[in-house]
Amino acid sequence: MNLFDLNAVPIKRKRKKRVGRGIGSGWGKTAGRGAKGASSRSGFSMKKLFEGGQTPLFRRLPKRGFNNIFKKEYNIVNLKDIAHFGSGDIVTIAILKESGIIKKIGVGVKVLGEGELKNSITVEAHKFSKVAMKKIKAAGGEAKIIS
Repeated sequence: MNLFDLNAVPIKRKRKKRVGRGIGSGWGKTAGRGAKGASSRSGFSMKKLFEGGQTPLFRRLPKRGFNNIFKKEYNIVNLKDIAHFGSGDIVTIAILKESGIIKKIGVGVKVLGEGELKNSITVEAHKFSKVAMKKIKAAGGEAKIIS
């Protein structure tokens, strides 16, 4: 132990590795990057899914199905969901959103015929099933198709 090894606060100190400072440093010439190849070049960054030249997993797995880019999405609402509205009420998309019946906004609404309807209500939606339309009319209500 020497005088210059003493510190007021004993802290472990390790010198920063200085690469590319001559062969005597042990980190000269290639500076720890190895010889040749992409990883030895400056600006190299490995892509997330790169597997060392092996065919990547997402290309090895079989592709299945078909994604229709013209598919129209709808929020599904059953008659049992809107049965609690009072007689003479007008049920719009905004009201359905407020009451938490539909989640997505900007997507169409389709009313299906599951459940019974006792009150005569006016329902505004993009689509109705035949059964739903029949049940709404039978209860004395109205089904308005909005575009």
